[in-house]
Amino acid sequence: MRNKENKVKCKMGIGKELFIFLLAILAGAIVRLAYRCISCLREVVHHAHWVIELEDLIYWIGTAIFLFVQIYYTSSGSVRWYFILGVGIGGIIMSVFLAITGKICRKIVRRHSRFFTETLEKPGEKR
Repeated sequence: MRNKENKVKCKMGIGKELFIFLLAILAGAIVRLAYRCISCLREVVHHAHWVIELEDLIYWIGTAIFLFVQIYYTSSGSVRWYFILGVGIGGIIMSVFLAITGKICRKIVRRHSRFFTETLEKPGEKR
């Protein structure tokens, strides 16, 4: 009887660890996406060098607090190796996703920009 109870507890423990790992992947993706949003803001609005440094400092402090809270709620404050691995994998997955999405968006913009430049450059001509 005890062996069956131990096996069930082990399965539940592994399931919980898998869930924590998936949450860590999500946390890593969120952290990476947040930094991409900051870098997009920098491309749109010109920043002084000291403002960029201040933004980075605020970002890293916020990231540290966010990850601390995630670790605290998922594993009662103990840092697990798979949580750190999950955060890294989540960041990598989000980076790949953003790169692929960026390529697709650039292709769409190029196709439509050709169409608009052809139609806008020759407004007097009939087709």
